[in-house]
Amino acid sequence: MKLFSKKPKSADPKPVWKEWLHSIVFAVIAASLLRSLFMEAFAIPTSSMENSLLVGDYLFVSKLHYGATTPRTPLQIPLMHQNLPGTEIPEYLDWIELPYYRLPGFREVKRNEEVVFHYPPEWDRPVDMKTFYVKRCVGLPGDNLEIRGGEIIVNEEVLPKPEHGQTSYWVQAKQTIHPRVFRRLGIDEYYAGSGGYQINAEADAAQQLSELPFVQKVEEIIYQPGEMSERLYPQGQHPQRQEKDWTIDYYGSIYLPQKGDRIQLTEENLALYGPAIIHYENVDAELVDGKLLIDGKENKEYEFQQGYYFMVGDNRHNSLDSRFWGFVPEDHIVGKPVVVWFSYDKTADFFNRVRWRRLFTLI
Repeated sequence: MKLFSKKPKSADPKPVWKEWLHSIVFAVIAASLLRSLFMEAFAIPTSSMENSLLVGDYLFVSKLHYGATTPRTPLQIPLMHQNLPGTEIPEYLDWIELPYYRLPGFREVKRNEEVVFHYPPEWDRPVDMKTFYVKRCVGLPGDNLEIRGGEIIVNEEVLPKPEHGQTSYWVQAKQTIHPRVFRRLGIDEYYAGSGGYQINAEADAAQQLSELPFVQKVEEIIYQPGEMSERLYPQGQHPQRQEKDWTIDYYGSIYLPQKGDRIQLTEENLALYGPAIIHYENVDAELVDGKLLIDGKENKEYEFQQGYYFMVGDNRHNSLDSRFWGFVPEDHIVGKPVVVWFSYDKTADFFNRVRWRRLFTLI
């Protein structure tokens, strides 16, 4: 006697398009988690960090060092930032904004290291949708900072200059200097003026230039008090700034608030810290007739809810940084650049555009 059993019906195979859809969704979710919590790619758009980081460098930025921040704008298209590609249409909706929270990291931000952060003055965007910037952190919360003759002084100690940092020099020569002379010395920023050239260069390159027989003089440019000071932060009526005529080479001194600090809201403090309280402290604050109103009530003192940093570019005379727009709040810190994975110089000839020596170099 034979027993017969029916073969179970096999499940209908999924359509190919569903398999592809599931794979794509999984890949997008995995890439988004990796980008949000561990590592993110970033490109250097300007020369403010030359020659430490170059225009066209592509970096991997670690979010593990300082701890990743949880998303604050949940209504956004994954793997995009700010606008849809090739348009001015935002890729996010700011209808919902979640509170700030930072996951535990390996360590805190260290003084004098490169840091990627969101550009603070973009007040019309949510924090995590602001433009990425990279500068060198020269001041930590609780520091007293001053710039004197181009030297950055923190807590009465001179901060070491970046190994490949640049500043500007005035060059006087007996003849016209051919561009290939500048290129040979690694000098990419030079401008012909009346009777000479202004260059942005490393100290070694400036020294080598001064030794050429047709060069008469190479002098470092230091902006003295009263020169080129109108665009600096703070823009308000800050008595110390008015008295000392701050410049990019003579700035401060200033104190960088740390979480829990209480300050008296004097005229000087309001000019220096008022913008931070209004825009970054997540309180309903405004300045009215020289007074700080929070929830409509005048405050004589204020306790900070987070710490603030001071960021400066390595190309000291060609950098839009904290000297111009003020402090970087702790919740704007993104991560630490760790490696240059690709580098491309679009100004070079076709066969030399890839900077092979910079590929996969540690920062």
